[in-house]
Amino acid sequence: MIEIITSIFILIGTFFTILSAIGVIRLPDVYSRMHAAGKSSTLGVVTLMLATFIYFIPTGIINGKVLLAILFLFITAPLSALMVNRSAYYNGVPLAKNSIQDDLRKKFEQDKE
Repeated sequence: MIEIITSIFILIGTFFTILSAIGVIRLPDVYSRMHAAGKSSTLGVVTLMLATFIYFIPTGIINGKVLLAILFLFITAPLSALMVNRSAYYNGVPLAKNSIQDDLRKKFEQDKE
């Protein structure tokens, strides 16, 4: 039963990690790419680490380091993607299309003055 649950988690984690890699390659601008890298890759890697944790439970090995790594990654990866996006925006990296409404631009220009 543990092998089935672990296999399901591994398949889910692999799916989200591959989806993230495709998003980083195919999406048009840095903001979309960082969204793909920050969200779905985090979910994929956390699911793979959770599968590792579940796999070793029947042997009596409960590794707290894996749980701490899951928590650390779950907190820091989306936050770092946010910081890269914010840095790119403040440095003037353009959006992919002109059809995207940039509500933050007016506020940013007011703060500059």
